[in-house]
Amino acid sequence: MKVKQQLVLLFIVLVSPVFILNWYANVKTEQILKRHVTNAYAELNKQNHLLINRDIDTVHRVMTTIIQNPQVQQMQASEEDVLDRVKLYETTDKLLSTFTMGLSGGGANYYYLFVYDPLNEYNFAPVSNSKYKNGGVFFYSYLYKPSWVDEAIARKGRGYLKIIDGIGIGTNSKTLAYIRAVNSVQSGRAIVGALVATNMDKRIEQSLATVSLPDNGELYFTDSQNMVLASTVPDQMGNTLELPSELAANPDSEGIVDAIEEGFIYVVHSSSELNQKLVYRISTSALLKQQSEVKRAIQWISIAYSLFGLVVMAYFWRSLLTPLQRLAGFVRSYEPGRKVPEEAGHPRNDEVGVLIHSVHNMAHRLNVLIEEQYVMDIKQKESQLKLLYQQINPHLLYNTLESIYWKSTLEGNSDSAEMIKELSKLMRISLSRGRELIAIREETEHAAAYTNLQLKRYEYEFRVQWNMDPDAANALIPKITLQPLIENAILHGVRNMGEDGLILVNSRREGDLVFIQVIDNGYKKVDHEWLNRIIREPRTDSSTGYGIHNVFERIQLHYGSEFGITYSETEGGGTTATIKLPYQENDGETE
Repeated sequence: MKVKQQLVLLFIVLVSPVFILNWYANVKTEQILKRHVTNAYAELNKQNHLLINRDIDTVHRVMTTIIQNPQVQQMQASEEDVLDRVKLYETTDKLLSTFTMGLSGGGANYYYLFVYDPLNEYNFAPVSNSKYKNGGVFFYSYLYKPSWVDEAIARKGRGYLKIIDGIGIGTNSKTLAYIRAVNSVQSGRAIVGALVATNMDKRIEQSLATVSLPDNGELYFTDSQNMVLASTVPDQMGNTLELPSELAANPDSEGIVDAIEEGFIYVVHSSSELNQKLVYRISTSALLKQQSEVKRAIQWISIAYSLFGLVVMAYFWRSLLTPLQRLAGFVRSYEPGRKVPEEAGHPRNDEVGVLIHSVHNMAHRLNVLIEEQYVMDIKQKESQLKLLYQQINPHLLYNTLESIYWKSTLEGNSDSAEMIKELSKLMRISLSRGRELIAIREETEHAAAYTNLQLKRYEYEFRVQWNMDPDAANALIPKITLQPLIENAILHGVRNMGEDGLILVNSRREGDLVFIQVIDNGYKKVDHEWLNRIIREPRTDSSTGYGIHNVFERIQLHYGSEFGITYSETEGGGTTATIKLPYQENDGETE
């Protein structure tokens, strides 16, 4: 059996029980969660909602007492004597403060009476947009009245909950208020104003805090549109509560409903008559911790699955992992050049056997390559020694030229001295302390020395211009790269053109690349395709293009096949030789 087939079989055997286990656990968990939601929290939610409505009803009865008070009923009547109106205002204002109900944890339910005063008879009292105190009497006209007054009057004495802003010590604070219209007891149709009880959210939250849900469950008291009126979660008043789709589909439902979605249980008790909902939001993970039945079932299945998995893994360990471990031990202990042992075990035709056989063959081939490399290293050392011996003569020649230069200078032969100096510089840079790669600025100096010698030789019959990019000055280039290109430009381009002959040497850096161009304006017709072909083809003779071919091969030897030299036609006539190199920083070994 192939390893691939064995792994597929192992995957199927190991994964199938996991799916069965997950399916069983999910079914059992959902059943237990439903049972807990229905039995444990449904009745609790209903009773909690009833207690909240009793608190609201208490405030409603207090408001009834305030509304029926004779002093409150007289607030709308016009009094001829201003002093009587002042006394009535002060008495009623103090009366409202006596009904203030304190709340645990600080705060209280304050009562505010907003009296309709169209004739501005109570102009001595605060208006409705003044800074509020903790309860009291305020007046408003038709033009300046709170936005919720008309809604309260339309309900004809029935109280309702509403989130309003700007009532209390801080005028920018939001509060849940219980609002009722104050009708005249005498006429029945006349409106005295509106009565407001503030901080109902804190009163309701006080009732919600008495309920203990597992794992910090959340309680929300909302209207029928799911706007939060009070909650055990801070800063939620006024926000819209997101409910599962099956609960949000019927906002006017009555009684207890529940749903499980996204790791939470929702228990909702709704009252369409009161336009209220009480929502419990409980994490399912908290309930799962309490389900010993499901835990025991999963434990027994896990034990059985683990035993079965151990048997299966023991088979595959013996079939696959033991040979691979032996192979890994051989690879870790193997040292290049050491004798490779014979392959152990019985021959195998599967992938593992092929792998073991390939590794041993690779080790044999590596030993052969090491032996060949050792022989090549010895030959290379011998070549380097020969090269060192050959460098003695250039050193002697360089020192001798320096002596001749100084002697010619002292004798007054300046032209000869300058030519000797340029030749000396040419020899010195060509030597380059044995380095193969030098900076472009050094190579430019070498090429300039060669060019100066040629200008003196041909009595300045052509011109040379240098446009070198400073950013590319430290890039490395194989030494004696520009000199063969400039030599070709002189011999085959501008040598017979007199002062009309021009050679441009340009360099530029483009990111990680460096380009150097040797451009001439020669008048001869040149086959550039033939030039590009002969420098790339293997050399069969040394009569044509040997120097340029040598430069091309050295560039590719150092940097790879994507770099080298390309010939093209110069715009207006002539030939352009372009060198493409990677940008590599100078190693600092300059003279």
